[in-house]
Amino acid sequence: MGKFGFFINMLAHSSVVQLEPTSSWTLLQRELYKPSKYTGILQAAKDIYLEEGLPGFWRGNVPALLMYMPYTAIQFMVLHKLKSFAAGSSKTEDHLQLSPYLSYLSGALAGCAATVGSYPFDLLRTILASQGEPKVYSSMRSAFVDIIKTRGARGLYAGLGPTLVEIIPYAGLQFGTYDTCKRWMMVTFQNCLGIGTDFPI
Repeated sequence: MGKFGFFINMLAHSSVVQLEPTSSWTLLQRELYKPSKYTGILQAAKDIYLEEGLPGFWRGNVPALLMYMPYTAIQFMVLHKLKSFAAGSSKTEDHLQLSPYLSYLSGALAGCAATVGSYPFDLLRTILASQGEPKVYSSMRSAFVDIIKTRGARGLYAGLGPTLVEIIPYAGLQFGTYDTCKRWMMVTFQNCLGIGTDFPI
């Protein structure tokens, strides 16, 4: 299922990739960081290496890790709770009995909850990784303090709307398609063995 999940993730991302720049564009409009001096991948790689060395390629990695940990934890916790509520059981095998539409809806809602819960880290990651020269912020702490001082707590959620517009179809497709294909594969396998099944497809 690991390789299968990888392809499902690629499909979901490709379906909504055109929405991805919207949150960054919102940040640019709000002038949270200056326009980047980079014009292409090769030119950017060369300049980053000459100016910052190898560590420069991991700029913004700490807030990225701080984002992915709570994001993943919240997403799967909410997903399991929603499926358990809809199925009336916390058992995974009972979740497979759910309608495909509920799988898509549960995935979308779980993605929304995870995005809201981890968004400040995503904002800091985007700012640190995308700022040009001279740098506006030297660290995650300086970016956090400046945003709180100038924009308040609401500033940590700048661009949240466009991000949710992207994540709703992405997470819905990711988990909904995975569950649907998983049910289809189990039905096919059981039919080959002559075992009856009542999974909804």
